[in-house]
Amino acid sequence: MFSSSKKSNPAPAAKQNPPSILSAGLTVNGDLVSEGEMQIDCVVNGDVTAVRLAVGENARVVGEVMADQVLIRGEVVGRIRAKSVELDKTARVRGDIWHELLSIAAGAKVEGHCKQTENPRELPTKLSVIDGAEARKDEAADKDAKLAGKPAVKGSSSSAGNTTGADMPMPAMARTAAVTS
Repeated sequence: MFSSSKKSNPAPAAKQNPPSILSAGLTVNGDLVSEGEMQIDCVVNGDVTAVRLAVGENARVVGEVMADQVLIRGEVVGRIRAKSVELDKTARVRGDIWHELLSIAAGAKVEGHCKQTENPRELPTKLSVIDGAEARKDEAADKDAKLAGKPAVKGSSSSAGNTTGADMPMPAMARTAAVTS
């Protein structure tokens, strides 16, 4: 009944911080970083980094999302990089998803590429978005110039077969300088 041996108490569990909760009606302009769990039920204009992240049904994140585990019930406009990504039936994602595990419920909307990779958080953080934007500006300027019957802005060959110096292709560096000046 009573024993002389002392029972050892189990070691106390590591103290876990409560989740950071961003409630509806709040707008955050800037990046968010948490070393724990975060729940977003508001609008965030910036990148979000956490260990575990939940984006609520009426929430909107415009920026990159990075976490070990992500649950999306609302809207994300930007790249998601996580070991585990779960898209609920109300999820709306416009951007690429880099993941180890991916679960998409019926009804979820995804506009972007899904790429399975072993370490999605360790991939390059920034892509050359500016170059793409400049390329689209160049293409639009060329199209407008052709419609107006003028030589192309960046010096690409004209459809009339004219090969004067102004119509010759320029090196990429010169092309960028010509577009930005």
